[in-house]
Amino acid sequence: MTEAAFDACIQKILNGDKSGLKEIYDAYLSYIYQIVYGVVGRKEDAEDITSDFFIKFWQQADKYKSGSGHKGYLATMARNMAIDHLRKFKREVLDSFSADEEEGPVFEPAAKEDTENEVIEDIGIKEAIERLNPKEQQIINMKVLADMTFAEIANELKVPMGTVTWRYREAIKKLRRYGYYETA
Repeated sequence: MTEAAFDACIQKILNGDKSGLKEIYDAYLSYIYQIVYGVVGRKEDAEDITSDFFIKFWQQADKYKSGSGHKGYLATMARNMAIDHLRKFKREVLDSFSADEEEGPVFEPAAKEDTENEVIEDIGIKEAIERLNPKEQQIINMKVLADMTFAEIANELKVPMGTVTWRYREAIKKLRRYGYYETA
């Protein structure tokens, strides 16, 4: 979907016309799902968050700024919702670990420790990404989570490909300094 087509859909949404949302939904459902699934790693959670994404998008369509790169905007919003889900899950998991012993363990001890470590590790990388500047976050989201090429990112953001690759390298350097980064 082009920027102009996306902007037209936003206008429809702002006028209360649900066909604008349907067009965006049809064009970006799998894109949003892939991003969310890449963060949460569970099919059921990714499906729920993706559904919630489009509801939230409908409610907050007025916050989109035309010309800011709609794919990056969608990717950032989806990623943030997935991270919020992980944070909520982390709280629930940690609260359940401190449950009264008389109620019995919620998880087996080994599973408890593995789950806790996995959630904490997932949160750690998300927090490391949040330390990046917004432009670097956007590039990381588009390259790693949305699996876009540098050329596609450059085209979407309307910046030279050299700028995209430079920002990506800088972001990766920072993530390595924070102790995170697996090869993409």
